[in-house]
Amino acid sequence: MKRPELTIVIPTKNEENYIGKLLNSLLQQDYLANTETPIIVADAHSTDKTREVISGYQEKLNIKIVEGGLPSYGRNQGAKNSDSDFILFVDADIEIKDPTLITRAINLIKKKNLDCVTTYLKCPAGTWLDKLIYFLNNIIQFFSRLVAPYASGMFILFRQQKFNELGGFDEKAYYAEDYLLTKKVAFKKFGIIKGHIIVTNRRFQKTGRWTVVKMFLHTALKSWDKKHFYRYRKGYFD
Repeated sequence: MKRPELTIVIPTKNEENYIGKLLNSLLQQDYLANTETPIIVADAHSTDKTREVISGYQEKLNIKIVEGGLPSYGRNQGAKNSDSDFILFVDADIEIKDPTLITRAINLIKKKNLDCVTTYLKCPAGTWLDKLIYFLNNIIQFFSRLVAPYASGMFILFRQQKFNELGGFDEKAYYAEDYLLTKKVAFKKFGIIKGHIIVTNRRFQKTGRWTVVKMFLHTALKSWDKKHFYRYRKGYFD
């Protein structure tokens, strides 16, 4: 069997209302139409119908479910079960509306010999404040290339060899594990593909917009203090 070029890894926990939308959008990707790309779902013991929804796509997509946990652990478990040149990490509650996005991301990482590629985030169903927060996130992501690359765990394409060299996602971190990993990438090896993925505002609804903003500010101010992210903070995760 030919070694796959790409593996897609999705961490899940009680995503029955979202995972189907993501998988439908993957079915529309022109890259997946021409390959049998493995999709590994690392499920953290969902108690809803997440696994049932996923099972409904197993005849259309090459999906495998493995045991997951917190997002960092789940992503790492997915990576351990992959054997491909590249790994695309995506969150379960996003949609990839542009059918060419994955193809263009793969082409960019190969053409420029990059280690990591991401894209921008758009929240069309959110409030004006949600849209503003994601807009600012995109600006920060763009300029982060000049200092320490930042990519959201919602969509990160990695060269698997480099991902393994960097040790994967830090499973000790309570948050910002995506930044802790991508900031290790050399800025010349980091790229942002034109376009965007569709995200929800459920993080703001669950955690609170101000709490999310504080987390982001703490990430920026404490970016070089790894132990800062190892400390549990009441209100961030409750």
